[in-house]
Amino acid sequence: PATAVTGTVKNSHVSAMASRCRLAARFHRVHGTNVRLDTSRTRATRVESFANGLCFSQEPLAPGQIFLVEIEEKELGWCGHLRVGLTAHDPQSLEVVPEYSLPDLVNMGDTWVFAITRSHNRVTEDGEEARVRVQGSPWEPFLLIERVKIPRDTLVGRSRPGRYSHILDDLYKMNVLPATARRSRIGVLYAPQPDGTANMHIVINGEDMGPSARHLPTTRPLYAVVDVFASTKSVRVIPVEYGFPSLQTLCRLVIQKHIVHRLAIDGLDLPPPLKSFCKHE
Repeated sequence: PATAVTGTVKNSHVSAMASRCRLAARFHRVHGTNVRLDTSRTRATRVESFANGLCFSQEPLAPGQIFLVEIEEKELGWCGHLRVGLTAHDPQSLEVVPEYSLPDLVNMGDTWVFAITRSHNRVTEDGEEARVRVQGSPWEPFLLIERVKIPRDTLVGRSRPGRYSHILDDLYKMNVLPATARRSRIGVLYAPQPDGTANMHIVINGEDMGPSARHLPTTRPLYAVVDVFASTKSVRVIPVEYGFPSLQTLCRLVIQKHIVHRLAIDGLDLPPPLKSFCKHE
């Protein structure tokens, strides 16, 4: 009986977590004046200028929950890129959405935002040396960040299907393309610490950039911040499923491992929905 109760509690926790993740995997109704959201509120586009592109997650993030976006459109002629982070300010409470995340929103306090670059800032403790991160193979199913375990498959960007898409897919998996390239996937999360605070981590195409900020308060809800700034024109929220990989995902991993490129999937004796799943996401 005790085991059954424990299992029920765990299942309830997983279900609650999954439900909360689905709610947070879209943008808040409150956003910058130049942002337009689609009807699902999963795609944010800056329709003019280079600023006023601030967006927030619909719900506060749960500990270890990643808010992941994919860069869908770029715009030439502007200097600067996507900015992401966390804030303890409820978007609904903002009288005016700041024009910029850096420095405007950050200057309001209890906000941690960074511009996305390959040489991303890593905050170390006093006396701590910057250590090389052991990421593991990009084909491993999970990314481990401190005590947080995230399905890696969703974290990695994918090109559009085409003759050379397999080459681009490998570049995304190895994370050697510019961090702000089209189809790159950028995520932010916080990992709780023993002292009751949290570390903020930014993930670029399945690679953890290390703690970007430390000692974040966990007594207040923390919302994801996405600033669709300058050369970044449009981003889309990518929902992340936690727990064990689905059978469909495991099938896709095996199929992708044994083909040259995604166009070869068309010639396989597979159900059309599985072919589409393997080629596009």
